[in-house]
Amino acid sequence: MNTLLLSPEPSLAQCSFPTSLVTYLYSGHFLARWGARMWEFSVGLYMISIWPESLLLAAIYGVVESSSTALFGPTVGQLVDKLTYPKVLRLWLLTQNFSFMTAGAAVTILLSCPNLKSTNFAAFISLISITNISGAVGVLSTLAGTILIEREWVVVISEGQPPGLLTRMNSVIRRIDLICKLFAPMVSGFIISFVSLRASSVAFGLLSTISVWFQYSLFVSVYNGIPSLSESNQRRITPKASSSWGDDSEQNYSALEGETSKFCRKGYSTSAESSQRGNCAEQVLKIPLFGAWKTYLEQEVLLPGVSLALLYFTVLSFGILMTATLEWEGTPPFVIGIARGISATIGIAATLVYPALQSRISTIRTGLWSIWSQWTFLLVCVASIWVKDNHVSAYMLMGGVATSRLGLWMFDLAVIQQMQDEVPESDRCVVGGVQNSLQSILDLMAYVMGIFISNPQDFWKLMILSFLAVTLSALLYTVYVYRVRKHLIHWEKICCWIFDS
Repeated sequence: MNTLLLSPEPSLAQCSFPTSLVTYLYSGHFLARWGARMWEFSVGLYMISIWPESLLLAAIYGVVESSSTALFGPTVGQLVDKLTYPKVLRLWLLTQNFSFMTAGAAVTILLSCPNLKSTNFAAFISLISITNISGAVGVLSTLAGTILIEREWVVVISEGQPPGLLTRMNSVIRRIDLICKLFAPMVSGFIISFVSLRASSVAFGLLSTISVWFQYSLFVSVYNGIPSLSESNQRRITPKASSSWGDDSEQNYSALEGETSKFCRKGYSTSAESSQRGNCAEQVLKIPLFGAWKTYLEQEVLLPGVSLALLYFTVLSFGILMTATLEWEGTPPFVIGIARGISATIGIAATLVYPALQSRISTIRTGLWSIWSQWTFLLVCVASIWVKDNHVSAYMLMGGVATSRLGLWMFDLAVIQQMQDEVPESDRCVVGGVQNSLQSILDLMAYVMGIFISNPQDFWKLMILSFLAVTLSALLYTVYVYRVRKHLIHWEKICCWIFDS
């Protein structure tokens, strides 16, 4: 596995920096993603164990986590864009790991006191709240790291380097994430199945405590060793007269608030009011949160971004709700972990297939083939609804979700690379933050569905809605491809192939 992940690629030998620094980057990213993937898998099992026979706690946690990212995602993107790289590293790693430590401790107490809900309901609610808030803060911190590494550093590092380096680095970064999706759930599943849930939460807390120092050391070594990162960081702290949020951004923001309030309170004649409304709208758009969304909506890659976000409106993944439902149906946790591992293995295969396919048929067409491939495999999940045998239905559901990951992760890579290529450098972090915020809004809507449809017996309704969202995503991306290329299929090549044969 280490050879697959970390060995220098042929193009790296021609780079202007030591190849070991790329290994450090991959290693630090691996440690960061491992903890996040352990928590992502385990939290659903914790919640269904704390409150059996209902998806309510799992859905509420999902709502808190997704809504926090939806609300604060653009702000996180702007912070990453404004702060220096070393400050972002410290903010990301310390906040993420401290939050996960706190969440792990709260879960451990809840699992150690199974009767707490009936004996001390106030303490029970407090611990659930601590778990939800800490988990949400941890995910927001993870978002900062994702934007920094995936949307910023890999682009800066690949500039001026051999062709194809960006595509390969994107693939390796995604492969690392998927390998963590493969092994972290398997490790957690075996600990839960053969030791206990409490042992799993303790192990998670200890890992968060220990790994943060290794992560910081690795990323600082990368920053200090690659000149282009230092140069990019220097450009960040150099005042820009044209910047809408410069060194005096706080003063500008306060002034904007005052101007907005003044414009909105004054009462003039009808024509004057109309003019003031326009001025008020302009001032509001200059407020960072609204300005970030305005920047996102102006991008050429808006439709691919929306298509990718729609894929988050789903329960057809090994996420909290599906994991909790499979546990409720009697599927052993280690089996769920293995199934999720198989899913991640197929995702890893996608990161190997993507560079070859992208080099032959282009990024945009790779995305088209990928999204419809995912849609096709998810038909197996839809078919499982009408299977009477619960065990067969569960295995069909897991199998359909696992095989669909090939298309999902190639589509994810295709959209990310289009954003890296098409979004200006000055907007890259902001657009990345809004993209993650939009994804979280759709993810939030899926968990809200889980609150209203909290009976595990009605999970099939959530499956149908999720499949419809994937269908809409595929159609939107198809429209985008047609707008850009003016066609979808090379009919002339098909005709030549038919007549030649």
